[in-house]
Amino acid sequence: MLMKKILLLAVYLLTLGSLTGLKAQAKETLVKVGDDVPEFVVEMFDGKKIDIKDLKGKIVLINFWATWCPPCQEELKRVQKEIIDKFKGKDFVFLAISREETKEQVAKFREKNGYTFPMGLDPERKIFEKFATASIPRNFLVDKKGKIVAIEIGYSEKSFNELIKKIEKLLEKE
Repeated sequence: MLMKKILLLAVYLLTLGSLTGLKAQAKETLVKVGDDVPEFVVEMFDGKKIDIKDLKGKIVLINFWATWCPPCQEELKRVQKEIIDKFKGKDFVFLAISREETKEQVAKFREKNGYTFPMGLDPERKIFEKFATASIPRNFLVDKKGKIVAIEIGYSEKSFNELIKKIEKLLEKE
């Protein structure tokens, strides 16, 4: 009987902790679904600049990440095949933006992992701060009108798969 009570207490505390974590993450998010995507210009790894306004008319997945972040690393391992290659030739842009890192740090990370897809740099966190105050990875899915239609915080296989389905649905509307 005591073990059952301890088990129930443990489940309760884990659930409470998860809910508290979700509330904290929601408070850390400065934009919400339905908002216009904040305006920004990001310098890409190759030196080019991308203005988010120029991507209107395309579906954009903005991904904030960092080289030191294990969940970010897990997510990025799936991006080339399951997002970039899958949606190639469609009105879709994957816009990965590293948070608070130098070009040199990103260069080492790209080389180590063999990544060749475009990556943006936000070394002073100026772009990230338009979207949130903490927690990565973060994904913001933006429709062709420039509206945020989905927000994902953290990484799980399930949430990543759901994000892919959301992109597919948006592209079906073409």
